[in-house]
This record gives sequence, structure tokens and C-alpha cells, in this order.
Amino acid sequence: MTTMEINKNNYCIIMAGGIGARFWPMSKTSRPKQFIDILGDGRTLIQQTFDRFLSVCPKENILIVTNEIYRQQCLDQLEGITKSQVLCEPCRRNTAPCIAYASYKIQQENPDARIVVAPSDHIILKEKEFIEIISTALEAAASHDWLITLGIKPSRPDTGYGYIQFDDKKIGEVDNRIKKVKIFTEKPQLEKAKEFVASGDFLWNAGIFIWSLKSILTAFESYLPEVNKLFKDGLRVYNTDNEQAFVNKTYPVCENISIDYGVMEKVQNVYVLASDFGWSDLGTWGSLYSIQEKDSDQNAILGEQVLTYDTKNCIVNVPKDKLVVLQGLDNYIVVEDDGVLLVCKKQDEQKIRQIVDDVRDKKGKEFV
Repeated sequence: MTTMEINKNNYCIIMAGGIGARFWPMSKTSRPKQFIDILGDGRTLIQQTFDRFLSVCPKENILIVTNEIYRQQCLDQLEGITKSQVLCEPCRRNTAPCIAYASYKIQQENPDARIVVAPSDHIILKEKEFIEIISTALEAAASHDWLITLGIKPSRPDTGYGYIQFDDKKIGEVDNRIKKVKIFTEKPQLEKAKEFVASGDFLWNAGIFIWSLKSILTAFESYLPEVNKLFKDGLRVYNTDNEQAFVNKTYPVCENISIDYGVMEKVQNVYVLASDFGWSDLGTWGSLYSIQEKDSDQNAILGEQVLTYDTKNCIVNVPKDKLVVLQGLDNYIVVEDDGVLLVCKKQDEQKIRQIVDDVRDKKGKEFV
């Protein structure tokens, strides 16, 4: 571990407020995917994320932003974390407000901070390479007024990711993987995605950000002044007993807006660091299938009592003690959890969100 990785000015904001509806029925409102051992390796996604950032900053400098109903799950799963490190949102307001809240809480403590912002539910297969990338970005952010996002070289024309076009010109003496951003494009149609991949100057947007505290607060002031003022007004109460009451009053009147749309797509000082660390945003069952080990029929199976006949290209996730026999399936998702069974074509996995809404309406919210 280098001195850079444990610098006391390094902070991490882990965003853990999502419900993860596309991973239903394993992911439910009461226990979203970030709190589940969805890979079957003994650690939940948020535990893996938290452990990863212990190589970047001191444990006490890691903040978790989540919904208030998940406070206890964070405290139970993250060893050694304190209540003051779990920032509880009373309602969902997308990523810009949660980053503004956490940033001003950090400013109250350390105005010289440099920050990594990351989701709680991404997969990183190459941990060593990831830490090196984060350290490089933190060093760049400490010496330049830059907002940096991590970009992943696309392996296919995926329509489920945002894309970043970059300018290939070298920037001074900094790491040549850091490029000036030209434009962000959200989830393009297939033909456009094919053009992006073929051009060679587009990267997937990993949704992981690195910047100095000063740079992000300046950007909030310029591009989201109302959101900025709401959370700046809390400087007198952050890290006191009055913090939660202030947040509970502020969130309902705050704009619902993402950091991408509210800040990153508007600022001029935005850069991308081209990265390769075995990344998946783990947004769908299909994305989980793509990284899991397969049997000879290309089935990814999590469950100890599963028998397959003429079945291929499926992802199966069932309880260990459940005997499951599958015959004649091709390209299906088969998931059982807590008395709920889902059988769905992989190509139709984007419909799961609508299915969840229908289940809530027709069968009751206890199932979702």
C-alpha cells in the first residue's frame, strides 16, 4: 500500500440508496441487491465495495449514503463503521443531492479533501488495477481543477450504458490515459452504439467519479445553485445531533437530478481516465450472467441441487437446498428467493421492472 492510497485527505462516498428492481426477486425493497451476496462468494456487494476502498482512504473517511430504511443493514454489514458515516436520505432524489450532502459534510471536517464517488453494487474483477487507477485519478485531481470520471473501453455495442467521447490529444505531463471529454451520450440506440464502438474514441461511463472537494463544490455553485445552497446551509449542523433533522427537512424540497445531467454534462473541466479493471455495473441478470462461470452448456448456475436437460445459455439462481429440474430451456433467467419464482427470457429482462410494478399492484408489496 502506497502513501498515496492512505492519505488522510482521501475520502470515499459510496452511494447505496438504490432498490435494484431489475434483480427481483432476490433484490427487494427491504433488502436491495447491494446488501445481498449475489455472487455466492460469501460477501455482499456493499461489503466488497467498502473493503476495496480501505486501500484508498482511512476507514473513517468512507461515507455511505443510503435510504434511512437501510441504516441498520449498513451498520450490520460494514465492520467498524460508525453511525455518523451512514448518511440517511429520507427520500430518493438521485445522485446530485446525495453527493452535495456528503461533500458539505466532508467540508465541515476537511476542506482539503479529495474524493472518490462510487456506487455500492459494481463488480471489479481486477482489484489491484482498480486501486492503481483510483490513485492516479486522485493525484491528478489534487493538482488540477478537474472533475474526472472513469471510462471503460467498450467490448460490444451495449445499449444499456452511457458513452463518453474523448479528445485524444495528450494533456501536458499527466498520465496519458487521462483525456478531455468531448461529449456524454446516454444509452444510445444499437446502430449508434455500433458507430461509437467502431470509432475508437468512445468509452463506457462507469459512473465512478474523482475530484477535489473544492472543484466539485465550485461546480455545484455554478451549475446547481439551488441544490448547492440547500446543503451548504447545513454546514452549521453537519456532524452534530441536529444533522438528521436538517436533512429530513431539506431532501423533500430538493430537486431530483443526477450528477451526470446536473453537473458532468455541463462543466468544461471534465476529464475521463480510460480504465481496464474488469468492470460491470451489475445492472441486470444478463450482466451477472456475463461474468459468471458457465458449464459445458453455457449455463451459469448458483444452487447445489440443479439438474438440467437440453438446457443452455441460462442463468439459474436458487436456494442451495432446493431441487430444481430444468428441461428444454434456452436463454432464460430462473430465480427463486423467499417463496417467489421468476422464469423470464433473458432478452426480455428489461421487462422485470414492469413485472415488479404489476406484482406490487396485484399481489401486494410484501412480494417486492
